Amino acid sequence: QVQLVESGGGPVQAGGSLRLSCAASGSAYRINVMGWYGQAPGKEREMVATISWGGSTNDADSVKGRFTISRDNAKNTVFLQMNSLKPEDTAVYYCYIRSTIGTAFWGQGTQVTVSS
Repeated sequence: QVQLVESGGGPVQAGGSLRLSCAASGSAYRINVMGWYGQAPGKEREMVATISWGGSTNDADSVKGRFTISRDNAKNTVFLQMNSLKPEDTAVYYCYIRSTIGTAFWGQGTQVTVSS
C-alpha cells in the first residue's frame, strides 16, 4: 500500500515562503518521478514541478525562478521550496509519484493560500 504524506502548506502573505514536503512509503518499485501539481479553485490540476530519480527537473513557466523542487532518494521524499509567493499561487498542492513500472500515485493535497 503506497502512502504519500504531505506537509508544509498553510496561509502566507504575498512575498513569503513555504516549503512543502512529501514522504512516500510502501512502493515495491523504485520511484522514478516525484513532483507537485497544483489545483486552483475552478481550474484543472496542473504540473508545478517534477524531478526524476537522477535529479532532472521540469518546472512550470509560472514558477521558474521562484520555486525549487528537490528530493532525497534515500528517504523517498520530495520537497518544494516556494519563494516570492503570489496570490495566484493559491491552490491545493498534490504530491505525485510514478514508479519505474509506470504506476502513479497522488497525495491527499495540502492547501496553500497566499494573501495580498
